[in-house]
Amino acid sequence: MSPMSPTTTGVADALRFDPYDYDFHEDPYPLYRRLREEEPVHHAPADDLWVIARHADVFAVLRDDVTFSNRMGVSLDASAWSPEAHRVMSFLALDGAEQTRIRKLVSAAFTPRRVRELTPQIQALTDTYLAATLAANDRDGEADWIAEFAGKLPMDVISEMMGVPEADRDEVRRLADLLVHREAGVRDVPPAGMEAAVALFTYLSEMVSRRRRTAGDDLTSALVRAEVDGDHLKDHEVIAFLLLMIVAGNETTTKLLGNALFHLSASPEQRAQVLAAPEAPSTLVVPWIEETLRHDTSSQMLARYVVTDTEVAGVAIPAGAKALVLLGSANRDERVFTDPTVFDIHRPKAELSEILSFGTGRHFCLGANLARLEARVVLEELVRRVGHFEVHADRAVRVHSTSVRGFASLPVTFTERTA
Repeated sequence: MSPMSPTTTGVADALRFDPYDYDFHEDPYPLYRRLREEEPVHHAPADDLWVIARHADVFAVLRDDVTFSNRMGVSLDASAWSPEAHRVMSFLALDGAEQTRIRKLVSAAFTPRRVRELTPQIQALTDTYLAATLAANDRDGEADWIAEFAGKLPMDVISEMMGVPEADRDEVRRLADLLVHREAGVRDVPPAGMEAAVALFTYLSEMVSRRRRTAGDDLTSALVRAEVDGDHLKDHEVIAFLLLMIVAGNETTTKLLGNALFHLSASPEQRAQVLAAPEAPSTLVVPWIEETLRHDTSSQMLARYVVTDTEVAGVAIPAGAKALVLLGSANRDERVFTDPTVFDIHRPKAELSEILSFGTGRHFCLGANLARLEARVVLEELVRRVGHFEVHADRAVRVHSTSVRGFASLPVTFTERTA
């Protein structure tokens, strides 16, 4: 039974929040709405989670890392919930001065300029993978947008940036996919995910050691050389940030690209508007991206460690608890967004500025600019090349994950523009 299915008596189920439930992964939004209306701070006893659903409360928690700490990481999985989480999540799992130190050092290497300078490589990869996608479409009458394109490009962009050789990229991508997949009935990282984490850590350790001996012009070398007031990143700190980039930067952008096509295809009038302007695609591509981030964000939830007894929305949460902020629910809050269940690329900019897809405050996602750049380059090129596309939603296959929301497979039929 799904969280929202009626009972045989016609009375709605009691609220039950299960982030591992495959039915919940298919569509969490009805449950989110009930949480906002009935229990904006809900205790889920099965995983001992304090679930926070309204925009104002999510915003406040994300801004308060004194009470709601990152020190145990941001994943709700039991095996990832640890004071050592920073060794795989970098500054995402640190607070205060420790977080500031790592973020400053990383930012000295992962600069806005370095991101902007990736534009030609992103464009070249887009051209290559889009050509292959359209060739598959010509051959089969459709193409899997994830398998042919969205599941490949973001990892290649990050690999290019980090200096991962082309010969290794398929394996790095495979390991990253295993890290976020959740198996039915397993309320934690499954064994295959654990093994993938060890393999990635070993691979990155060897790569950092090579850059210590012989530096290049890639991000890994820049991280090894990074200096702020005489301070440098240690090897395990470089490895942790690279691992964060591989998992967070790759998976979330893959899901963003899939979600963008899925939701625009479901709105034929808006799809026609976007595809009607190949000579100036960014006019509607940018709001298309931002509305996708709001309507169905890749990152749905983040965990926080509650340092002291506190209250949220009048509900007492004890020290030592695990709080879970629902970004996906906050982005659909009726108190902030007009008709929040409607996908609307013409949504006012003032509303879009309130989205929490990349967090807020000192933990605002460092990779937000890269994700937006990749999506813009990809979707602008798609608008230039394609006059129409149709997502076969009935055959779409979702990823099952507690950390990301999107598709494992998304069959799409494309119609190329004629000269």
